[in-house]
Amino acid sequence: MREKVLGEVHARPFRALTCPRTILHYAFLTDAEEAVRDQAWLSEFCVSRGGHGPTPGARHHTLAFGGGTLSWEQHAEFTTYTWDGAAHEKTIFGSVPINHPFGAAFRAPGDLLVAVRVELRGGDDTIEWRSQFDDGSMTVSTLEDGAALVATDFRQDGDGLTRILVCNRAMSDVQSGSVVQRLLEVETYRTLAMLGLFEATSLQPDIRRFELELADLTGQMKDASALGANQELLDKLSALAAALEAGATASTFRFGASRAYDQIVRARLEALREEAAPGELSMASFLARRLAPAMRTCQAIEDRQAMLSRKLARATTLLRTRVDVELEDQNRNLLKSMNRRARLQLRLQQTVEGLSVAAVSYYVVGLISYLAKAAKSAGLPVPDASVTTGLAVPVVVLLIWWTVRRIRQHHGEH
Repeated sequence: MREKVLGEVHARPFRALTCPRTILHYAFLTDAEEAVRDQAWLSEFCVSRGGHGPTPGARHHTLAFGGGTLSWEQHAEFTTYTWDGAAHEKTIFGSVPINHPFGAAFRAPGDLLVAVRVELRGGDDTIEWRSQFDDGSMTVSTLEDGAALVATDFRQDGDGLTRILVCNRAMSDVQSGSVVQRLLEVETYRTLAMLGLFEATSLQPDIRRFELELADLTGQMKDASALGANQELLDKLSALAAALEAGATASTFRFGASRAYDQIVRARLEALREEAAPGELSMASFLARRLAPAMRTCQAIEDRQAMLSRKLARATTLLRTRVDVELEDQNRNLLKSMNRRARLQLRLQQTVEGLSVAAVSYYVVGLISYLAKAAKSAGLPVPDASVTTGLAVPVVVLLIWWTVRRIRQHHGEH
């Protein structure tokens, strides 16, 4: 990756800009599929203009177009097209130059989010420009330690473009290019950062509903004692936690991206070394008036999500512990019942064993009686059959009892 790492610092270089110049800048929200289709379209567009398209995997490309330069850049979630061309020397924010590339042949890669028109002029003394802006939101600042003056009102004109005027007092062409690019980045990233505010606004009703439901469920936990009621509350808490985590996961990227974009805006404004013109409002102070509260709102929603998640986790753990204790109590009662049944079975077994000793002994004594009778009939010298049978009874009973006892002891050892 050495080549990519070393080339990244040159990925988006500043282009030198001469005065007067008109710059059109558009940013479109694009997902992965739209980005792939847009790169394929750009390659065809470049070939049709006699040039070559971006290499596979490239994130930026430039093309000479209409007496100026068309620059294409792909970012994580948006794609930008920027074109600069010659401007009218005596008219500020007149009609858009007809040689720009954003005509009928241009195909937007996704939803349009940012549209900016920058006019780069050579001075601010001979051109009347205040009438082009809204006095209620106009900001006028000096940049690069007074080398340039910038004015904007952050509003859209009739063409849907945010107007920015840059008056070059003592900047070189390279400095002009860097200033224009940073101003475009300020407008692009401050717009992208504001997306988090509307994500936070859309989540507020759900979070409030989750907070009320959690308060209601925790109140029910105090009165619920039966196992069925606790299990029902546990199911509700689990469903509430799942819904909360789903919303938090979906908004994680948006809030994280808004924080990153806000930091980029701050860094770009700092790099511009902006100072408010005498009696005027600076861009930094104007943006901070609305951008900073928006970022705090996003942070507040994230904090509420995290706090609610922790409270849900504690309530779920508490209720699960209660359910587990009740289940253990039921299991203990069940084991006691099983022990009683086992003792009854043991007693029954012992009774059956005693009966079985008598029964087996009876049959064995019967067999001995038959053998004694048969031997007497055969003339063998044996005592009377009745006497033999009577004498065999205690011996047989003891022998059968001892045998059954040994068998039971043998099974008990195993």
